[in-house]
Formats: sequence, C-alpha cells, structure tokens
Amino acid sequence: MDTSRATEITDLIQRLGSQIPIETELLVLVDQALTHISTGRTRNLERLEFLGDAVLRLAATEFIDRYYSDLAVGACSNLRAQLVSDRWLADVGATLAIEKHLLLGRHAQGDRSAQSRLRADATEALIGAIYASFGNLEAIHRWLTPHWHSTARAVLATPHQFNGKTALQEWSQGQALGLPHYFTEECSHKHGDPDRFLCQVSIQDQVLGEGKGRSRKEAEQNAATAALKALDKGYET
Repeated sequence: MDTSRATEITDLIQRLGSQIPIETELLVLVDQALTHISTGRTRNLERLEFLGDAVLRLAATEFIDRYYSDLAVGACSNLRAQLVSDRWLADVGATLAIEKHLLLGRHAQGDRSAQSRLRADATEALIGAIYASFGNLEAIHRWLTPHWHSTARAVLATPHQFNGKTALQEWSQGQALGLPHYFTEECSHKHGDPDRFLCQVSIQDQVLGEGKGRSRKEAEQNAATAALKALDKGYET
C-alpha cells in the first residue's frame, strides 16, 4: 500500500470515530474492504462483507436490547430489519462518501445504477474489517449508534413507512380484496447477493410490484413497497 492510499484510508477511519486507534493491521483490512471484486484482486471485500453481515446483525440486536428493551419481539425484529437493510447501509456509506475510496474494476466503474449497492457492500465490508481488527463490537457501536438512533426514531414514529408488507395488507383488507400473495424465487446461491431473491406480490391475481433482496423477507418487503408506490399512481380492479 503506497503512502497516499494509507493517508486516504486513515482519513476515512478517523471519520468513523476519534477513539479508533490507527494500526497497520486495520489499514490493511480497510484497504481490503474497499477493494471490489471487479478489480480481480485476491484480497477483496467479499470475505469481510460476509463477516460484516453477521457482525452488523449482532451489533444492531445489542443496540435494540440496550435502548429499546420494552419493545415486543415482533417490533424488535421489524426495527432490526431497518437497521441492517441495504438502504440503511448505503445511507451510512454515503455519509462517508465511501464510493470515492473504492477500488473498482472497469465494468463496475461504468455501472452508475449500482452505486447504492456498491456503497452498501463496502460499508458492510468496512464493518467486518473493524471487527476483524479489534475482535469486539465497541468501535462498531461508537460508529453506528448515532445512525441507529436516527433511524430508530423515524421507524418507530412512522412504522408503516418502513413496513411495506403491513401497509399493503391493511390496504388490501380495507378494500375487501383479501390478502396479498407473495411468490418468491431464489435466483442465485451467493451469500450477500442483493439480487439473490426475486419476489412478485399480487392481489386478486394482479401483479402489483416486484422486488429483489438478499433474503426472502427483504425481497418481499421491497416488492410490497413497490406495490404501494404503484397504488399511489392508481389501481384498477
């Protein structure tokens, strides 16, 4: 790693929290987290993204247990889904302008439609890198807790805006149209693939929306959100 790259990564780490010690091992891991698979390099973000996925879910669970211990389990699950979502990860990455620090192959550089996914993947890999360097969740919590507080307040204040399935079900039942039907298929077996599952949601055999996700639940939520947007433009029975 050359001096300019080390300086760039150091600046990024310092924006995560002033209490994170800058060590050589951390610099190497963060550099790996910011190296996309498309570069063809052996040391890339894939393994750290896999680790970051698990670390993020555990840290988010601890956050909810610490600050929202009175929430019912179902509400905790719904809240956590928002605190670990691709959209949330992309938003956190945007606060760091993380895409400016990514090493990308030529194909990925030209795909502007994938910028949100690239931010989410890199942010998740960055979480994995920090955990791998320190072996605990302290630095993760210091970095992410302010972001989680902001998201949690928004989710709990307007839960239907963050739970497309619930809102769609309430709409369909209110219209006496029965329950929405979700058809989900697995399109790949790659862990962390944002397009791994594809879901279509229909009401009375009319497809209203579709969505993709890393899990069946995420794909269903995205499909329901797409359906609600379609309903805002008008629904024909």
